[in-house]
Amino acid sequence: MINNSILIVDDEVRMRKLIKDFLVAKGFSILEAEDGEKALEVFEENKNKISLILLDVMMPKLDGWSVLRQIRQEDSKIPIIMLTARGEEQDELFGFELGVDEYISKPFSPKILVARVEAILKRTNNDVKEIKEYGGIEIDKEGRTVKVDGKVIELSLREYELLTYLVENENIALSRDKILNNVWNYDYYGDSRTIDSHIKKIRHKLGKRGKYIKTMRGIGYKFEVK
Repeated sequence: MINNSILIVDDEVRMRKLIKDFLVAKGFSILEAEDGEKALEVFEENKNKISLILLDVMMPKLDGWSVLRQIRQEDSKIPIIMLTARGEEQDELFGFELGVDEYISKPFSPKILVARVEAILKRTNNDVKEIKEYGGIEIDKEGRTVKVDGKVIELSLREYELLTYLVENENIALSRDKILNNVWNYDYYGDSRTIDSHIKKIRHKLGKRGKYIKTMRGIGYKFEVK
């Protein structure tokens, strides 16, 4: 059975309550933490119960970046949505480098936040039993794992979704706008450099198989095994 416990990490009591009320109304169970240190403590005690983390960036004791880094260092693939009042592109790129799955900038609509939570959980809880192989790259949709020449590689949720989208459209040139719309969804307002940053990381993790991701000048990218 899918566990739908969500950890809300924010130093503002009113913000936690607002998010909690909307998520509880949708049937989610909630865990809370008021700072970075408490967040890691709650995570360690409940890591097998938590299905997603909503993580504020600016917090006392430990900021959101530090919490994110420590969770990812444990090789945890749990989806993490960062809540931030800072809309700087470099901040977002930095978060994606650390392994954040989604960004929501404050102030935000609670209904939009709930919709994004449900969308991410739907993707990560997909029960389709399917393993496909693409020139030495093996993708297991049920386990959400990727192997390169038999060795498992660690990908963030967004990296996994981007790679999966590319391989499922093998030999098709995909524009950056189309990739943003299908992988980041229609309500993402970032630019193409976000895609380029992810492609760079994916290529590195794929090793020699990274050459399958072709850059299409003036267009975007194409996955092609030759």
